[in-house]
Amino acid sequence: MRQKLISTGLALIAPFALFAQEAADAVQPETTISLNSKAAGTPVEAQDWMIVAANPLASQAGAKVLRRGGTAADAMIAVQTVLGLVEPQSSGLGGGAFLVWYDAESGALTTLDGRETAPADATPRLFQDENGEPLKFWDAVVGGRSVGVPGTPALMERAHQKWGNQKWDTLFEDGIALAAGGFKVSERLAGMIARDSNRLVRFGGSSAYFYPAGVPLKEGKILRNPDYAETLRDLAKNRTMNFYNGDIAREIVRTVRNTSGNPGVLSMSDMRGYEVKERASVCAAYRAHEVCGMGPPSSGALTVGQILGMLDGYDLAALGAENPQSWRLIGDASRLAFADRGRYMADSDFVPVPVKGLVDPEYLAQRAEALDGGPALETVSAGMPAFDHAMLWADDESIELPSTSHISIVDSYGNALSMTTTIENAFGSRLMVRGFLLNNELTDFSFRTHKEGVPIANAVAPGKRPRSSMAPTIVLKDGRPVLVVGSPGGSRIIGYVAKTIVAHLDWGMDVQQAVSLGHAVNRFGTYDLEAGSAMEAMAPELEALGYKVKIRDLNSGINAISIGDSLLGGADPRREGVALGK
Repeated sequence: MRQKLISTGLALIAPFALFAQEAADAVQPETTISLNSKAAGTPVEAQDWMIVAANPLASQAGAKVLRRGGTAADAMIAVQTVLGLVEPQSSGLGGGAFLVWYDAESGALTTLDGRETAPADATPRLFQDENGEPLKFWDAVVGGRSVGVPGTPALMERAHQKWGNQKWDTLFEDGIALAAGGFKVSERLAGMIARDSNRLVRFGGSSAYFYPAGVPLKEGKILRNPDYAETLRDLAKNRTMNFYNGDIAREIVRTVRNTSGNPGVLSMSDMRGYEVKERASVCAAYRAHEVCGMGPPSSGALTVGQILGMLDGYDLAALGAENPQSWRLIGDASRLAFADRGRYMADSDFVPVPVKGLVDPEYLAQRAEALDGGPALETVSAGMPAFDHAMLWADDESIELPSTSHISIVDSYGNALSMTTTIENAFGSRLMVRGFLLNNELTDFSFRTHKEGVPIANAVAPGKRPRSSMAPTIVLKDGRPVLVVGSPGGSRIIGYVAKTIVAHLDWGMDVQQAVSLGHAVNRFGTYDLEAGSAMEAMAPELEALGYKVKIRDLNSGINAISIGDSLLGGADPRREGVALGK
């Protein structure tokens, strides 16, 4: 990659022009800003570094770090602290994250698991009523019961220790300044606050912050968060000591355990005992590439890898993006992969997961034989990957609703970072502590422990990490990264990421075109087609193939960077994200 510096590009869509001006004001005078790249469907191009994040202010915070020679790990910390402020419904200090890192110097691929953990006092009946029946979803989510030990601050610290080159305390400057001085509430945040009023208002901290004087925050309102500024100052000074073993930890525990109506069981020993885990990446072969990501407790890399592995024997390039047969293959490969996901994938520290067997090319070729017919598959079931105990598990019933955020970064040293970060459901548990929201990650466990007497792999257990669909991904060719990609979106994350990879590698789309391409996602039989996109027109043809079709909003947040002669950044037009490069 050439080190010559060229102009900065900012991709932005028109509804978020107020953010564009704030970002533009902070950019160095000699740089050039394009406000129309995303709206025009063209990627941002750069030579030295590139960042794509879900909010212009967050992208700009990371860009400042990269501009002064920081690594992708340094920039991620600046981005995450701002994201937790300006889109608190999606991620933050009270949540967890998965990070995939390509190290340019060594060529090594590393993954960090910052997923939340279940408290030691969590029982198998945590999400069941007195009769042993699963709680209703919202009865489980709202309040302390759903809160796991947050992992994001610990992951930030670990990443900095391993790969950072900037002073730790300098990486919090933008977050502190924006929290203390205020930022403009975005259209998206204002809309989500208004829609969640019956839940957010139940707790004093979140009610006072999001509904001052009883009125929901409006778009354009200047919002200050002095409590969050103080939390960031503490992190900048003391790293994560107080967060996991001090005043912040005690307040988290007190809030969770004393929530009226739905208390949780989190303890100080749970907080003190949290560990980020470095795990082996999961890679699957596709079109002379290796598609690599986060293994269990995430199902993302395995399920994306299975989908692509089953498609590897079919010429999607010849079929094309507008051919319903392409989408039949993609949709049924996804259904087969989700069947395996529901049976086998969970926290591998607690249950045996047949990781190698699930992405073994011979196994996937055998599974792909079901795709050879013309119409949609009538039924799908889990396969039998090579592993001793794999068949002892029953199918999962967990619910995973869309929220979350994704960060893609390539720094001037050639390092690449893909990180998906979340507090799970929008606004998480709705509990607010020290200016940030706490997660509801424990509701990603199955509420049932058994099905017809057979145990479910993703059942809750003390210290266990709930299964996730987050799929931060780095695609390699000849051992070097060519694509950095990921998305929010609940269990549809897997389909969003797989579609983007297929669009880029098979259909020759640049990253902005691939990200912007209309969604068609099939997890369990119904084909969800994105309302307002060109995919709507394919509904009759997919119905003729035997699918039940539903037209719906599919609000992803894909952020991607392709790496070749230059860096090309693409930000999802469905959200506020922007690409910045130099």
